[in-house]
Amino acid sequence: MLRHMAIALIALAGTTTAGAQLVPRLPSLPLEVPSLPAARGLADDVLRAPADAARMLDQARRAAIAQLVRDNPGRVALDPDGFPARAGEVVVDDPTDAVIAAAIAKGYRVIERGDVLGVSFARLAVPGGQSLSSAIREIRSLGGEVSADQLHTPSGATDGRPAPVAGGDGTLIGVIDGGVAGAAVSTGFAAGAPRDNDHGTAVASLIGGSGSVRGGLPGARIASADVYGSDPAGGNATAIAKALGWMVQQRVSVVTVSLVGPANPLLAKVVAAAQARGLVIVAAVGNNGPAAPPGFPASYPGVIAVTGVDGRNRVLIEAGRASHLDYAAPGADMLAAGIAGRVFRVRGTSFAAPLVAATIARFYPSPSPIAIGAALKRVDALARDLGPRGPDKTYGRGLVCDVCRTPAK
Repeated sequence: MLRHMAIALIALAGTTTAGAQLVPRLPSLPLEVPSLPAARGLADDVLRAPADAARMLDQARRAAIAQLVRDNPGRVALDPDGFPARAGEVVVDDPTDAVIAAAIAKGYRVIERGDVLGVSFARLAVPGGQSLSSAIREIRSLGGEVSADQLHTPSGATDGRPAPVAGGDGTLIGVIDGGVAGAAVSTGFAAGAPRDNDHGTAVASLIGGSGSVRGGLPGARIASADVYGSDPAGGNATAIAKALGWMVQQRVSVVTVSLVGPANPLLAKVVAAAQARGLVIVAAVGNNGPAAPPGFPASYPGVIAVTGVDGRNRVLIEAGRASHLDYAAPGADMLAAGIAGRVFRVRGTSFAAPLVAATIARFYPSPSPIAIGAALKRVDALARDLGPRGPDKTYGRGLVCDVCRTPAK
C-alpha cells in the first residue's frame, strides 16, 4: 500500500491531472488516494516511512523524465546532467559577436538573439546529429557561457470535480505558469500561448479568490505570463526569463512561479536583474521529494522559497527542497478554481506559493527595492512558528496564510 501511495504522489513531481492541457507530454497520474476511509491511514503509512517515499519519488521523477524524452523525440532531450531540455538548441549568455561567428562557422544557426533586462542571450540550433552535451562543450571551447534550455514543470496537481478567476481592482500580482482565465493582462512565451489552463488558473485563484474559493488577497488582479501554451517543450528557462522581463515592464511588485527545474545561468541572471528592479519572486520548492536535487527558481539567491503543508500542518511528503527555505503555506486538503466553472481539490507546493505571494503583496503593492525588507518583516510577524523555535529547514520562517485554505469537502 505504501508503494501505491507513493506512486500516486509522484504525479506531483511533474504533471497536473488537469494538466494534460498544461504538460500533455507527461503521464497524468491520479493526484490523491481515493476518498475512502482507509485513505488517511494510507497517507499516515507514507509519513511513517519517509525514506522509502523519498526514494520512490526520486525514482518516479527519473522515470517521468525518461518517458518525456521518449514521447517527444526531436523536441525534448537530456542535458549533460540528465534534466529535460529543448532538443537541438543551446543558449549562450551575453554572447560576443566573435563567439557567434565562430559558432556559425562550425555549423550552428542563430535562432534568436535578444535581451531581457539588460541580460543578452542567443539561442543557437545545434548541427544535425550532434548531442546537447557535445554542443555545450564545443561552444564553451569557443569562449561562450552556454547551457541547454532546460524545461521546468508544474509543482502541483488538480483533482477536478464538477470559476474563472474573479477580476478585481487591487494590486497587480504576476503568475508565470500556464495561462490564467480571467487575468487582467496576459501574454505568452510559447507556441499557442496565451491559452487558459487549469493549473495556472488554480494558482491564480488562490491569490485573489474566485467564487467559493477564498484568496490570500481578495480583489487582487492577475498578470499572466503563459510559458507553456501548446508547446511540448514549453516551460523552458528562456521563456521564464522573458516572462520575468515582461512582469517588470508591467510594474508588477510580486510574481509567483509554481514551476521547478534545474539551475540555468541565463535565468539566474535575469532573476537577479528583476530583483534589482524591485520585483519579489516567490517560487515553489517543487514536488520531487527530499532526495531530488534542489529546485530552481526557488534556490536562486533572494527568491522566496515556499513549501506546502496539509490540513494537519504536516509538510507534504512529496515536497522538494531548495538551497534555502523561507515560508510554508497550505498546499493540500484544499480547493482552488480552474477554467470552465470547475472547482478542484489541489495538492502540491504549487498552491502554497501563491498564498505567500498574496501575503507579501499585501504589504508590497508596488515595486520599490528599498521597501522589500520592511514588507518581509511584516510577513515574518504574521508567520506562525512551527517545529523548532525560530527559522528551520522544515517550515522556514513559519506558516503563512493558514486561514486562507478553502477546505476540501
